[in-house]
Order: sequence, then C-alpha cells, then structure tokens
Amino acid sequence: MTSRDLIRRVLERDHPERIGLGFSDYEGQPRVNDLGGMGMAPAPGFEERRWEPDGRGGETTHDEWGLTWRRLPGRTTQGEVIDPALKTWADLDTYQLPTHDDPARYAHNEKAREEQADKYVLGGIAGCAFNQARYLRKLEQYLEDCAAYPEQIRRLNTMVNDLAIRQVDLYADLGADGVMYCEDWGTEDRLLVSPRMWDDLFRPGFQKLIGRAHQRGLTVWMHSCGYVKDIVPRLADLGMDVLQLDQPELSGLEFLADYGDRITYWCPVDIQKILPTGNRELIESRAREMIRLLGGRGGGFVAKDYGDNKSLGCDPLWQHWAYEVFVEEGKYE
Repeated sequence: MTSRDLIRRVLERDHPERIGLGFSDYEGQPRVNDLGGMGMAPAPGFEERRWEPDGRGGETTHDEWGLTWRRLPGRTTQGEVIDPALKTWADLDTYQLPTHDDPARYAHNEKAREEQADKYVLGGIAGCAFNQARYLRKLEQYLEDCAAYPEQIRRLNTMVNDLAIRQVDLYADLGADGVMYCEDWGTEDRLLVSPRMWDDLFRPGFQKLIGRAHQRGLTVWMHSCGYVKDIVPRLADLGMDVLQLDQPELSGLEFLADYGDRITYWCPVDIQKILPTGNRELIESRAREMIRLLGGRGGGFVAKDYGDNKSLGCDPLWQHWAYEVFVEEGKYE
C-alpha cells in the first residue's frame, strides 16, 4: 500500500494498516512521511522576500500583497505587519491582488506530482479569506472592522476567498489530492471573533471553498492555532476533511473525538501543554490517547511533528518519543 492509498483510507476510516504519519527527519535520518506538497513559484519580476535591518534593532521585508512586515532579528517567525496595503477602505477600490492564479507559477508542479507519485499531495493556498485578509488591514484594525464595517469585510473576504478558489482549480488540474491552508482562529481560551460573527462573515467563504474543492475531487486541510472548539461542529457540518491542530488539548481529545466520524485530525502531541514538559511518560501516554481517541474509528488520525523545536524550547528527542509510540502502536488490526 502506498502512502497515497493509506491516507485515502485514513480519511475514509477504512481501516488502513496504520495511522497516517507526517514526520520530518530526526538527527539526519528520515522518518515516515506519507504526505507530499505542491507550491507556487515566486511572482515573475518580484524580488524574493528578504529580511533587511531596519536600523531600530529589527528586520523588515515586503511581500507581493503590498505588506511591510517587521520581526526581531535572527528569528524565523513571520513577524507582524507594520504597514498594511489597505490603510483606508477607499484603497480597496484600486487594490490589485497578487497573481496567485497565474498558471505559469504552478507549472513546475507537474514534475513534483511525478516525483511524489506514492505520496498524498497537498497544494498550498492563500487561506479561506481570514488568514490573508486580516493582514491587508492589520489584525487589530480588521477585527474592529468586523464589527464596524461588516459589508466592507464581506467584500474583502470575497476577493481573497475567490483567489484561493482559483488556486484550488489549478491544483486540481495538476493532480493534487488535497489543498492545505492556515487560519489561526483562536487565542488560548476563545475565538478571535464570536461564533455568531463567524457564521455571518466567514462561514459562507468556507462553504464555497470546501464545496469547490470537493467538486474538483480534492480534500480540504486547515491548520488553526489556539482554541477552536466553538467552530469544530460548524466545520464538520460544512464538510471540512482535516483539521491540523498543534494544540489539540485546548479543545480536548474527547471533544474532538466526538466529531471523528466526519473530521480527520492531523496533530503532534500538544505543543504547549505536553511537549514542553520534557516528561517522557506524559508525552508517550498522550500519544497513546491520541491514537485511541482521534484514530479510534478505523482511521481519522494523522500524527506529525512540530517543525520549530527551538521556539518551543524543546529537545527534538521529546518529539521522537511520541513518534516511536505512533509508529509502534498506531496500527489497525
């Protein structure tokens, strides 16, 4: 059975031989990774994103969305937007989206599909509006606008969401198996917007994107940080295929398992409550609970590692303990 077939059966809860695995190398040695990827080439004529000293102890860069970012020096994080593209809503009338729907920027993926023929391949898209739209106004202003200018928010969200849907079509044409995007919806204890506001301003975009992907034969995978418990039932109703949660303990494994007949989870051992403890017994026991609860329906679970041990203050060995449990015990009879 290829990795591609295995992930399909994981998503269908069709009792594959084991849970799905998506792990990076450890101490120079490859670990099991069932997933492949496709991406977008840099825009022609646009200089690749480079961080430069800003003279104030930080680094700045510009991107093709028209945003200026700043971060602390020497970091690998994205930083924060300090100069948005849409300083006023009048700017939206003349704003030009980047060329994420240019087929020429995806031509190299034909070779990528061939080279990853045995993998379940995901194409990266801009996000279901929120992930990108919030930066175009700056996050704090965008959230205020959700309350003060909902019609303008709907207009901006639709522009960004429709661009992502055009990316969905491009990946479908290239033979991808699914699409993946990131939208961080939660703080540590609540959503960034109320569930009622989410239904009003964001649910329609999710419905449209998921519907289009399914129409084209693709699954939809979404990363989200923080507390997302309030929208998990909504995402299940809309047909979300996979939720990538780095903090599954915030929602609770038992709660997530209640929706495991419809949503597959793609998670490491929790990166804040469990991994940073360095407690081998705790890490291994939670890995077993993830197999039992998230993967307990003959599928429905893909285990992974978190890609930035340094930011977590974790020894890579701690994640390897979890990996060994996932490999040795994540099997279906």
